[in-house]
Amino acid sequence: MINIGLTGWGDHDSLYGTRTASRNKLVEYASYFPIVELDASFYAIQPIKNVEKWVADTPAGFQFIVKAYQGMTGHQRGESSFATIEDMFSLFKASLEPYQKANKLGMVLFQFPPWFDCTKANVLYLRKCKEIMGDIPCALEFRHQSWFEAKFRDKTLTFMQKEKWIHSICDEPQAGKGSIPIVLEPSNKNNVLIRFHGRNFHGWQQKNNPNWREVRYLYRYNQKELEDWADRINYLHTVCSNINILFNNNSGGDAADNAKHLIDLLKIEYSNLASRQLDLF
Repeated sequence: MINIGLTGWGDHDSLYGTRTASRNKLVEYASYFPIVELDASFYAIQPIKNVEKWVADTPAGFQFIVKAYQGMTGHQRGESSFATIEDMFSLFKASLEPYQKANKLGMVLFQFPPWFDCTKANVLYLRKCKEIMGDIPCALEFRHQSWFEAKFRDKTLTFMQKEKWIHSICDEPQAGKGSIPIVLEPSNKNNVLIRFHGRNFHGWQQKNNPNWREVRYLYRYNQKELEDWADRINYLHTVCSNINILFNNNSGGDAADNAKHLIDLLKIEYSNLASRQLDLF
């Protein structure tokens, strides 16, 4: 199975027509794509009532990729509101239960920051994360190049395989230590994640710009780039049964169009989508 979707469902105006304010965007989103990345969980561990609503708003078979809370991946600044790491993880895991009961939890995405480099301490922390998460499927995405430098590349992939992490393969600007190359190797035969961040090199570098979030993911993949990726995806599908793909190039509203284009290139027709809502005019 090749599942293609977007990061979040709120910022894709091209999907929703003219009456977006009166519509449930997730319901409409699920008429286009069978998978979505939940970003809200990164900023706050979500209340059960929110999760139950999202689960109810999506058809059977729809899958959520839930981003790990920022305190779990070292992004959070300042003091934690949790007494222990175990308390934080416990509350986060409890928030996943409605997805699990409905068989709608695709995986949890642990995306680590650019300063999380390949060190023994960080390897030990990754082991601790996986131990606490237990049998919950978890994807691992790095942002520091050291994990895939020549001396560590094979060890990193072997580590992910042994610890049963799902590899999150990235397409992103090659901007030095704070980015990773495309590494087309799943860490297991069942699941792999691909995330498209765009290739806006200059936007990726503007961390001192107060509007950096608006320009970082400002990029539209062209026909050739998507065709190249279609070939890569077809290859990955020969060695891995489930390919999960998310477009994160949201800044200019390009993610939805690029995702739909890739679906067409791969000649995919989804049968488990929600019914499409139509504008009267």
